[in-house]
Amino acid sequence: MTWASVKLFLKAQVSAFSGGVTDYGLMILLTEWLHIYFAFSILISGTLGGIVNFCINRYWAFKTDDGYCSSTSGQLIRFFTVVLGSISLKSGGTYLLHQSLNVDYKIGRLLIDSVVSYGFNYPLMKYWVFKINKLSASEADDEDYFERLGEKQRA
Repeated sequence: MTWASVKLFLKAQVSAFSGGVTDYGLMILLTEWLHIYFAFSILISGTLGGIVNFCINRYWAFKTDDGYCSSTSGQLIRFFTVVLGSISLKSGGTYLLHQSLNVDYKIGRLLIDSVVSYGFNYPLMKYWVFKINKLSASEADDEDYFERLGEKQRA
């Protein structure tokens, strides 16, 4: 794993955290203060958290000079497809934990979020939504090799 991969993952996690804080905080507000049933609160808060997440991902976390494989509108369609899947998994998983194991929805949501974030959201964001135009892996390795070789020669 390269430093660039680690850096991308960490930036994506900052973005997800920002969207997640928006999402989770709004869920609590809607459920506890406005008395909206938590499954519906998750749908509403997930949508708004998703908008925050998309903006940060597009303009910071996955930003590239190589260009994306799809247009902004294509990314939005893909992003919200992922968000709908994510919201469904989070809402359904939280509901199932609450109903079957009587886990408080706030705790259940955090547990489900961690699984959905790493196992569903990140891979789809990286390899589908914000896929970049890039050299093939062998070309990139060759380019890195020649770059390192050049640095050694300059030293």
